[in-house]
Amino acid sequence: HPPLNPEDTERLVKSFLGKEEWARLQERGDIDFAYIGSDGRYRASVVKQRLGYDMAFRIINGKIRSMEDIGLPIEHIIPLTRYQNGLILVTGSVGSGKSTTLASIVDFINSDRDDHILTLEDPIEYVFESKGCHVNQREVHKHTESFARALRGALREDPDVIMVGEMRDLETIQLALTAAETGHLVLGTLHTGNAPRTLDRVLDVFPTDQREQIRIMVSESLRGILSQQLVPTIDGESRVLATELLVNTPAVSNCIREGKTYMLPGVMQTGKHVGMVTMDESLRKLYIKGLISPDELLFRSDDKAQMRQFLKS
Repeated sequence: HPPLNPEDTERLVKSFLGKEEWARLQERGDIDFAYIGSDGRYRASVVKQRLGYDMAFRIINGKIRSMEDIGLPIEHIIPLTRYQNGLILVTGSVGSGKSTTLASIVDFINSDRDDHILTLEDPIEYVFESKGCHVNQREVHKHTESFARALRGALREDPDVIMVGEMRDLETIQLALTAAETGHLVLGTLHTGNAPRTLDRVLDVFPTDQREQIRIMVSESLRGILSQQLVPTIDGESRVLATELLVNTPAVSNCIREGKTYMLPGVMQTGKHVGMVTMDESLRKLYIKGLISPDELLFRSDDKAQMRQFLKS
């Protein structure tokens, strides 16, 4: 197949996008959407660049994988999903499997509870069939103009569980926190690598004069943070999941309230009985099992000096 020239890619892009989406691409320079073809669903992204348009398609597996399948620490995540209110965050870089994890948690809640679940996504990835719960899915830009606008509307629809795809701006984070405080269980994602950084990212979005109040809100409404990475295995055949889990205990809540997020790794070391584990511990376990290389272990760890010591010994 000869390489595509700019005219070809523009024609292709136009064939995938509706009028409104095309206009948005012209205005913003990039667009994410879900594409449904004869052979399944894709999460697609188009960006304008120097030479024309770039397209990336990721296959969305139609089957929602269970928490067991993915290898999540189920016994510690299930208690978090049974709260009537609060905030659960799933974090990690692009392509670390956040959507897959979030879908498995929502699907568990769908079977486990008999409530109203609302998802706000950009675009809708996994399609949930209502099981024990009644599930509504709304796509940002298609059914509503923004996460913030959708969240505001959501609070009037009285859902019990709200999944907010991405909490990327002040308004969305603020509304998610308000929803979590007022009797909704909110599940959201952020592109951060570990629990302390996630909390810093949430707090740093707010103007300085609001931070103290926000720290109190977060310390009270946070249920847990699950951070993850997909690490290439030694044989290069597949990737394995490394997870960090922070559970909000009185000690954790205290650190957040006082703005001492740097103390969290230490607090997490002492919270093993509630399932707390740091990213570095998870990576070490994978290395000891012979699943990942020393280079990957070092490259992906938070405390590199400590990890070098560990590798030496």
